[in-house]
Formats: sequence, C-alpha cells, structure tokens
Amino acid sequence: MAAAVVAAPEVLRECGCKGIRTCLICERQRGGDPPWQHSPQKTHRFVYYSDTGWAVGAEESDFEGWAFPFPGVTLIEDFVTREEEAEMVQLMDREPWKLSQSGRRKQDYGPKVNFRKQKLKTAGFQGLPSFSREIVRRMGLYPILEDFQPVEQCNLDYCPERGSAIDPHLDDTWLWGERLVSLNLLSPTVLSMSREAPGSLLLCLAPSGFPEALEGVMAPSRSVLCQEVEVAVPLPRRSLLVLTGAARQQWKHAIHRRHVEARRVCATFRELSAEFRPGGRQQELGRELLRISLSFQGRPM
Repeated sequence: MAAAVVAAPEVLRECGCKGIRTCLICERQRGGDPPWQHSPQKTHRFVYYSDTGWAVGAEESDFEGWAFPFPGVTLIEDFVTREEEAEMVQLMDREPWKLSQSGRRKQDYGPKVNFRKQKLKTAGFQGLPSFSREIVRRMGLYPILEDFQPVEQCNLDYCPERGSAIDPHLDDTWLWGERLVSLNLLSPTVLSMSREAPGSLLLCLAPSGFPEALEGVMAPSRSVLCQEVEVAVPLPRRSLLVLTGAARQQWKHAIHRRHVEARRVCATFRELSAEFRPGGRQQELGRELLRISLSFQGRPM
C-alpha cells in the first residue's frame, strides 16, 4: 500500500508559481538563464541535535566542534506507524490537490484569511479532516501539546520532479499562536532555519563525545554573525516537529530543493493566537473557529 501511495499521480506540466517564486516546471518552460535568483546559501552551517537541544558546527566546516543552544525545537520520532502513514496519505490523495508556489501542491483545511488586511471568513470551512482526529488526540499525550487545539491544517506535497521547496519565512502571528506543529510523511528531509537579525551568536567549544558530554561544555569563547548561520534540523520520516519560542518567532524556516529527494507530504497544524483565545479581543470568533475545526468533518478549501 505504501508504495502505491508514494507513486501517486503527479501534475508535471502545470505550475502554480507567481512573482519571483519558481519551480523546475516553469524554469524549463521559460528556458535560458532565469532573471531571478534563488536564496543564497548561508556561509556557516550548523546541525541541530534533538537529544541535546544544541546546534553544532557541521563536519569539515570552519566551526566544526563549536556549538550554541538552540531552544524551541521539539522532535517526536515515529509519531505515527507505517500503516497509519500510508492510510493518511491515501486519504489525502482521494481529495484534490491545488497547485501552489515553488513546485508544491496543497490542501487547506481552515478559514479563508487575508493576513495583510487581518480579515477572515468561516464560510465553507467545515473543520479538520476526519483522519486527523486520532492525530490530534495523540498530540495531547505529550506535555508540550497537552492543551494544543488546532484550528487549521495545511497539507503540502513536495516532489523532486517539480523542484518543490519553500523559501525562508516566519508564519503569521496575528491569527496563528505560539506553537507550529508539523507531521513529516513519506520521506526524511531537512528543515533549514536562519535569522536575519544583526549581532552575533556566542559559541562554546563542545567537549569530546558531544552531544552526550554536555556537562563539559566550556564558557563561550568564539562568535559568528547571526546572518551567516543556517541551522539544519533533520526531520525523520513519520516524525512530529513542534516549533515554539525563538524557533517559532525569530528564526525563519525553509525546505530547500536539494533536501527533497523523494515525494514528501507534510501536515502542518496551527493554533489560535491570544487575540482569538479566551480573554482576547476576538474570543467569540475564536470559539466558533474551534467548534468548526474540531468537528473533524472538513474537506479541502
């Protein structure tokens, strides 16, 4: 069953790119050297270790063996089984996928939102899909998600044949709340995180045996410009990622084209911001959105 899911029909002659966004399809159609530029790679690459919460300089780099704490990232491996993964993707593929930017396809389960004008409409929104009920229930078994109530689910389909990717970005904070939760399906990938803030990151020389020997980390003795750093967060197949704090609010996240080596499906769940929660200015609207969302009767918008 899983093999059949991976081999789902692909739309390889159409493209949903707009503006400066491109994919392999429109790049081939336009031909020649493109007048646009892809985001340049950062100078210094660090790798995030989920068992320690630290980012460590990549091997054979100028900062190999140097590290800094990288809070706000929680990774739960094997959140779903292989059988659950196959069933989820099979159910997704029964619904239409819409073409999206940068070679992606998407399915939206949520209100229609104009983030620039800060307006939304509930018309047509019928809730999250029925197959997500168990996923949301299971999230609540983990302390970091015990009160997590998603009001939106966005499924994204990545394919190397389309050159799928997503540029560095921060998710909205007017409607969406503190935690971003993503379930990575079908293939592993890398979430690349970067920050455009001025200033430097202080680095510690990691002890021999890092990441196990954290107690031996020395005082900061080296620094690197924040704008030159990219932190690679490996995302195993069937893992659940939670971004909070600085990782949610300050560090942009991206999926580079080179890190999509096979079909990948990602289901991202978002909760309400304080403005739409009890005590907030739009708490009544928030209550209605949650009522609809958690009915689990939705179809893609």
